[in-house]
Amino acid sequence: MLFIIKESFKLISRAKISFILSLISTSISVILIVASLFLLLISDEVESRIKKNISINLFLEEQTENEKVKEIENKLNEAEYINSIIYIDKETAAENFIKETGEDFRKILDYNPLPASFRIFLKEEYAQTDSIESIIASVSDIEGVDEVVYQHQFINKMLTQLNNIKQYIFIITAALVLISIYIVYSTMQLIINSKYDELDTMKLVGAKISTIKLPIILNGIFIGIFAGLISFGLFYFLFHYFELFIGSFGIRSFYKPYYLFIIIGIGPVLSILVSIISLRKVNLKI
Repeated sequence: MLFIIKESFKLISRAKISFILSLISTSISVILIVASLFLLLISDEVESRIKKNISINLFLEEQTENEKVKEIENKLNEAEYINSIIYIDKETAAENFIKETGEDFRKILDYNPLPASFRIFLKEEYAQTDSIESIIASVSDIEGVDEVVYQHQFINKMLTQLNNIKQYIFIITAALVLISIYIVYSTMQLIINSKYDELDTMKLVGAKISTIKLPIILNGIFIGIFAGLISFGLFYFLFHYFELFIGSFGIRSFYKPYYLFIIIGIGPVLSILVSIISLRKVNLKI
């Protein structure tokens, strides 16, 4: 094993240009893969925030007594699909109306025509078109609820567009992963082709197939680790830079320790995979 490690370092010292070329191509590949994963993370964050802010307004019947309001609130609290509830009484509804429109209807009317209401926010897993339709039907049947208002077309269109965007992101991610593998594979093939004379010499002196292949694979692992560190440093710098402009939206998620291991681990895994594929035709035949 010590011999294999020494040979892998000799490969680096004897072929500095090949090492640099491999490091650049692997770094580019890791950056592409991490960028695609970051796109998925951002899309999940956007979807989560949108779903958490989907609300349904339940307007109560006029002259609903406090006991009835409390009863309705208890029923809503028992529902498994509700994340949070906000009760808006008639006075608060009037204040909100005046604040939003700038018009005070109390100068014309001697009563408050706005009903009290509940604004319910759904749990993320229930913020789907089919689930929302079922929830609206359920809350509409609650005694004391006069009308249920929900931005049906806007929310449905938004959820549909979000799902379409996520599908495109998955396709882009798959394409970037394939491109990354091809970049590293092409570079590895060039390096192996340039070393055929050296490999033939090792065969002539009776080297085992493992002695020939393992130093190249181990060399690829070292390159992958360096590429992972370079990629992590680059993304860490970019996250701090963009955080000044867009805040911590989706970025703080990458500050978790296991993301460091994932980013650094992508390089070695990619290198091992491509090295094994590239070396599959190398055998002891001369």
